[in-house]
Amino acid sequence: MRRVLEVSAIAEALTGLALVLSPQLVTGLLLGATVEGTGIIVCRIAGFALLGFGLACWPGAAAKPAQLGMLVYSLAATIYLSLLGLGGDAKGLLLWPAVAAHAIMTLLLVYGWSGAKTPS
Repeated sequence: MRRVLEVSAIAEALTGLALVLSPQLVTGLLLGATVEGTGIIVCRIAGFALLGFGLACWPGAAAKPAQLGMLVYSLAATIYLSLLGLGGDAKGLLLWPAVAAHAIMTLLLVYGWSGAKTPS
């Protein structure tokens, strides 16, 4: 069973990385469909999640693998959503609250990673 988990973790992390780098290619190969505009943004956010999930289950992962996975996802989402907002590509009502929520979560995860107790 451990081998299955390892293979799954690697496959999901690679799929996530591919979604981040080339959402059009991945959706074309997987679904035979094209994405553009908002679909590309959603694909990349999903890619960050798959990458974090894969890292959380990575073979021989660090002592806090789940925390690492969430940290990677939250940090990537914070940076990406901020860039979208600053570049004018995204203007949704909840964009900046989502950036703030991810930034706070990232800081709490880094704080927890450093060995300090995190609030529940």
